Amino acid sequence: MRRSPLLIGLVAIIAIAAAGGIYGFATLFLHPAPSAVALDPSSSQPAASIGSLPTGATSTLASGIDGSWAVDASVGSFSDFSDSWVGYRVDETLAGNRANTAVGRTPNVTGTLSLSGTQIASVEVTADLTTLQSDDQRRDGQLQRQGLETAQFPQASFKLTSPIELGSAPTDGQTISASATGDLTLHGVTKSVQVPIQAQLSGDVVTVVGSIPIQFADYSMEPPTSFAILSVEDHGTMEFQLHFRHH
Repeated sequence: MRRSPLLIGLVAIIAIAAAGGIYGFATLFLHPAPSAVALDPSSSQPAASIGSLPTGATSTLASGIDGSWAVDASVGSFSDFSDSWVGYRVDETLAGNRANTAVGRTPNVTGTLSLSGTQIASVEVTADLTTLQSDDQRRDGQLQRQGLETAQFPQASFKLTSPIELGSAPTDGQTISASATGDLTLHGVTKSVQVPIQAQLSGDVVTVVGSIPIQFADYSMEPPTSFAILSVEDHGTMEFQLHFRHH
């Protein structure tokens, strides 16, 4: 049976449009990923990573540093990620074999820590994963139903299970590196983890940053899928930046 030139032309147009749509959908994801979190000014990360540290702060706390500290959402701005946030970083391959790093973050974080002498005695942090934002709302929507499944598991949390020994009482402007051992609850699964952190005291604010690799299977997660994504790695990175204010 002969096909009419009109029918052949329509099929070709539809095929080209579909291919262009997939390509366009993929390229929407291709925005430069925010740099990995960092605190050390000598690192290769941009100043925005440390730009949230309060300026003009006094060199010491009148009441001392011991006591309770709480995440202060008024420090910094989410527009340049200089505020407190928790997020993810995952490598993916988009349509057309385009490599991309997906980064999503939420500023909706609450938490407390307790300092006593040369120790961080306790830490509890909770993040609202339903408000994770990446560079595309469609990715964010998929995570409600796939991967993190935030519609079913809306929160992630961390609770310190062993005190963090700092070696000496923090002084203003000093960067301290340590390891935080605690229980991380993600996707309804709780596991003991060790998180490398850096902390810096500036006035009455302590800024803590860190990251930890996450193997999806360890938390009963499967990589999300989409027609515009060829593949997603089976692991990623959880990263955070938290500003605690003394109170």
